[in-house]
Amino acid sequence: MPFRWFAAGAPGTAALPEHVLAHGAGQWWADRADAPRALAVTCAGHVVLRGDPRAVTAAGLAPFASGHVDAPLRFLPVLGAAFERLVPVERMVYVHREPVAATRPPRGVRVRPVTADDAAALAVGWPGSDWIHGSWGGAEGLAASGRAVAAFDRGGRVLSVACAYFAGAAYEDVAVATAPEHRRRGLAHACVTALTADIAARGRTASWSCARENRPSRLLAWTTGFRLASEHTRFATGAPLPQTSDTPLPQSAALGKPLPNPTSPLMPLL
Repeated sequence: MPFRWFAAGAPGTAALPEHVLAHGAGQWWADRADAPRALAVTCAGHVVLRGDPRAVTAAGLAPFASGHVDAPLRFLPVLGAAFERLVPVERMVYVHREPVAATRPPRGVRVRPVTADDAAALAVGWPGSDWIHGSWGGAEGLAASGRAVAAFDRGGRVLSVACAYFAGAAYEDVAVATAPEHRRRGLAHACVTALTADIAARGRTASWSCARENRPSRLLAWTTGFRLASEHTRFATGAPLPQTSDTPLPQSAALGKPLPNPTSPLMPLL
């Protein structure tokens, strides 16, 4: 299998393929099981797509609807034919460079590593918090991973949690979430600072990725010691477009000509 298409030891969401290989939370897709010409790896709504775009059909990309696709520009024609909406999103990738002293949490709050015994507290969370453990297959997976730090109140409720969302061999990409009623208390800062120390102790480097327009995320990254390393564009997809066998591919401004009609869908690779 041509895993060489996926960057090894890269920061940000580029660590997704390594994360899926090592921890099993996610899925591999291919146009065919034997000598695939196109491969995709998915996890928690994120997709990394590589290979030959002529090997896939627009209909075959339907499983990646309402997701975030990282793909070379040569895939734009088939992606544009697959979804009713395809929005480029500028992403910024940071790497942890500057040491930051741990901050003292507010009175009655304890910041500590998450253990397997905290799975139930992570699962309860707060409305809209489920995404934070999506890359580990759920709250139990994240709690057992040893790659999360959380702020707990005296009753054991999770107020904020930071985790290695995608854990690669060299970089662990950090994500953080805080209950709305407990924001602006320094909890995210405390959790991220503790987590980056844990990541360094594991012999890896913390990374951070966010949309360019997400100013609060960029500010938190900076104040916790992350510095800009690179920028790239990925694509937010909408609902799948209805397809027929002769659905034409749109003209690609990037490539200057339409790609030939591909012949294969992408299918789960077991």
